[in-house]
Amino acid sequence: MTNAEVEDLLRRSAPRVLAALLRRYRNFETAEDAVQEALLAAATQWPADGVPDQPLNWLITVASRRMTDLLRTEIAGRQREDRVAARVPADAFVAPPADAVESKEDDTLTLLLLCCHPSLTPPSQIALTLRAVGGLTTAEIAHAFLVPEATMAQRITRAKQRVKAAGARFDPPPEAERAERLRSVLHVLYLIFNEGYTASSGPDLQRTELTREAIRLTRTVRALLPEDGEVAGLLALLLLTDARRAARTGPDGSLVPLAEQDRENWDRGCLDEGIALITRTLADARIGPYQLQAAIAAVHAEAARAEDTDWTQIVGLYQLLERLDPNPMVTLNHAIAVAMVRGPRAGLALLEPLDADDRMSRHHRLHAVRAHLLERAGDREAAEAGYRMAVRLTTSLPEQRYLQSRADGLALIRRRR
Repeated sequence: MTNAEVEDLLRRSAPRVLAALLRRYRNFETAEDAVQEALLAAATQWPADGVPDQPLNWLITVASRRMTDLLRTEIAGRQREDRVAARVPADAFVAPPADAVESKEDDTLTLLLLCCHPSLTPPSQIALTLRAVGGLTTAEIAHAFLVPEATMAQRITRAKQRVKAAGARFDPPPEAERAERLRSVLHVLYLIFNEGYTASSGPDLQRTELTREAIRLTRTVRALLPEDGEVAGLLALLLLTDARRAARTGPDGSLVPLAEQDRENWDRGCLDEGIALITRTLADARIGPYQLQAAIAAVHAEAARAEDTDWTQIVGLYQLLERLDPNPMVTLNHAIAVAMVRGPRAGLALLEPLDADDRMSRHHRLHAVRAHLLERAGDREAAEAGYRMAVRLTTSLPEQRYLQSRADGLALIRRRR
């Protein structure tokens, strides 16, 4: 087994190992630490010694032994043997029996729901999900989000402590809370993908380790909830969007906008899978926001050239999306589609209400989109100012370079006139 195959096996095993420990010990913070140490031991030993015949059993046994060590240390350090003994079963300090290895069908989903507990902020939910369910190390997560490892370690530790303080248990949420908690899980997976697809800061436009992990985890949820339309919609959306990855940057890493991408470089396998998935889902399930976004992505995917895009259909889909899930980013994208059908001034009119939203007024995309539409409308001076404002607001170097080039190009045209 290659190192890459070992790494993939460990990532897939991580949530099942953690679930086995949580069912037995009910201690999220300590169990998660024990699992990470078991994964590290496997990553060190397996490439040299070979993968055991029963790798999941191996991981659970090693994690359980480390768990008992951690619990013993906790007991000794806090001098509360009697109280802990009352809570921990008498056989807690032995490796789990063979039947404890088998994971319940919904263990990964239960773990995702726990990591996306409503007591946590979205950044904490993302970090905890990637660590506990994704099997990424703290260093890997820190690298992906361009923060020091110590900062990410503190974020993860605080998240685990907050979950514990909230009294959360490793059990499926009550039925009345399940739909809302599942929405939180899907939102976290969506945020992980978006950060990987267009990194919010740093020298690279994309962080493929995050997009891959978001798709992998969404596939896992889809396997557990095959009848859920929004889960299918999210998976379709991620596949259709990720299919464009290779065409989004030039040889020098520069950003290539959608209209200028070489569609021959789009991943046809991802496109076909995503289109087939959203087509089935729209026919069978109650329509939700992720399905509508996937349907929009499918319309783009079905156009052989940018000029063949059915923008009228996209406008209709955005109108449905705004009624179903109104938010500023939907309005922003709706304005772009309207501009393609009815002209740039019609799109600019839709952007006007967003100026009153403090979050959007400080977001580079609003200024970049407005500048693009002003440029199309012939107002080059205002467009140049908009691009320069967008440059100041974004922390992504590829986006800065692209927006700066647009502004400089307009300035050059004005000087030549």
